[in-house]
Amino acid sequence: MKKIILILFSFLLVSCSKDNPFRPASTPDQLPTATTVGANTVGCLVNGEVLLPIGGRPFGPPILTCYYQYLNGSYEFGLGYTNNQQNNLIRGVYLFTNKLQFVQGQTYTLSLDQQNNSAYAQYSPDTFLEGFDTNSQNVGQIKITKLDETNAIISGTFWFNAISSNGEIIHITEGRFDMQYTP
Repeated sequence: MKKIILILFSFLLVSCSKDNPFRPASTPDQLPTATTVGANTVGCLVNGEVLLPIGGRPFGPPILTCYYQYLNGSYEFGLGYTNNQQNNLIRGVYLFTNKLQFVQGQTYTLSLDQQNNSAYAQYSPDTFLEGFDTNSQNVGQIKITKLDETNAIISGTFWFNAISSNGEIIHITEGRFDMQYTP
């Protein structure tokens, strides 16, 4: 079920065009500079390997989306991006919150999914394979370094350990993002 939600998230939340402003500001072998200006950059290390939004899909540019919205009496956040550069696998990293309002300078735990006032993360080694999820034993953190609701800019850092259903653990480190989000 989570894989279906992940695929739907990838296809429904992104509208693609050739003039996509979400382009990496670094080379494929280095992480983007940590900035707080709404540069629309994101990246992390997956078991020590750089993962950036590169490569695109058959019908458009790389998927990169970010939202921070107040809906139905609560805040929701989502950041997701994919990379289709290695062996035609569409790898992706996804961060979500559920009814959690961010405060600039605060750090939040990435753990169980679908809990109120929580944050969680996922890594997908390929769109059609089962992914890795944070849980109560395999956690991480997201730190909000800038939240500018007037200009719709959110920046931060993240890391997490996530586990697959067969017990394999993946380590996401040195994550950073500087996004203009959809309010």
